[in-house]
Amino acid sequence: MPARVRKLIGLFAVLIFLAAYVTVAIAIGDRLPRHWLVQLAYFSVAGFAWGVPLIPLFRWMNRGPQ
Repeated sequence: MPARVRKLIGLFAVLIFLAAYVTVAIAIGDRLPRHWLVQLAYFSVAGFAWGVPLIPLFRWMNRGPQ
């Protein structure tokens, strides 16, 4: 598969994943206690955790021609 096609597929996959991730993260965040420390901890983790599941997709998108 050409690199251009892989990157196009990856682009749409990332956008769909992020839309779903943000929706779920906000829904969970709304159910947390309103204490600032709890929300700070949750949104700090949630803000960084989105990248972990995307690492294999980014590797696939950027690998050389097959």
